[in-house]
Amino acid sequence: MNTPRTYACLRPVILIPFLFSFIGGLAARSQETVGITELGPTVLVFSTSTGNVVASVGPDGALLIGLPSAASTQKINSVLASHTKSAVRYVVIAPRDTAHSEGDAGWGRLGAFVAMHENALQRIGGNVMGAPPPLSARFLELGVDRPRTAFSEVLSFDLNGESVHIVHQKPGYSNSDALVHFHVAKLIYLGEVFPGDGYPAIDSAQGGTLAGLLGNTEGWTDASFRIVPARGAVTNGAALKEFRDMIVTVRDRVQRSVNQGHNESQVLAEHPTADLDARWGRGRVSPDAFVSEIYRALKEK
Repeated sequence: MNTPRTYACLRPVILIPFLFSFIGGLAARSQETVGITELGPTVLVFSTSTGNVVASVGPDGALLIGLPSAASTQKINSVLASHTKSAVRYVVIAPRDTAHSEGDAGWGRLGAFVAMHENALQRIGGNVMGAPPPLSARFLELGVDRPRTAFSEVLSFDLNGESVHIVHQKPGYSNSDALVHFHVAKLIYLGEVFPGDGYPAIDSAQGGTLAGLLGNTEGWTDASFRIVPARGAVTNGAALKEFRDMIVTVRDRVQRSVNQGHNESQVLAEHPTADLDARWGRGRVSPDAFVSEIYRALKEK
């Protein structure tokens, strides 16, 4: 984990009113089915079409961290209201590729404090000098906005009997990756660094690196840690170790081919993931795309 340099400590001391007219607007749009996993009296995991969202909810309000979809906001908001009388809402949006971003997923219009890492926010047109550009057609269609707050290195939350640190990491999936650590619950969320549905993406367009992807998974592979992937079921550190070992295996196989002077097409033809595809090849990143990511990362060293 990177050494923290700055802290922004946020405590739930201000009640934030809901904008019920916006909820009505959300209801007019099609809503999706949201999966809910209870990990304890104050920790929930919501499964949405864009990814998982980890929530601390209790007497101090609610903190959401992850990849919420705009279509899930009404449902999640309803569930939170049944778990706390407080109107305080904090939402921290994890990074994803710009083309599929859903901005703040509509939480800002509900009066929530919404934040995103500054690198990710810049990519969707926020946190820039002067007036931000007009909202994209995608955001207008979804009825969402950009987060209005960015963090650089660390966000720290103290609420509902839980201490949560969100710490910017070295570029792995992207240059806005962050480790989320729920200290009391002993729970870790890594966003797209640990996708949960198969091979990972190393998004070079967003500054992602293979070394960072491996580095960001170190230290959390003990089975005692609960791990929430970007998508899929909650698991533990042993599954994260299996995931990391898979990446190292593919990296070493591709490195041997590179050392033999093989080009990218030749490496792909060797199918270095053939024995791994049944376990890892059914996610959003295809086996060939993953091998190409590894090949390019090794050639750029």
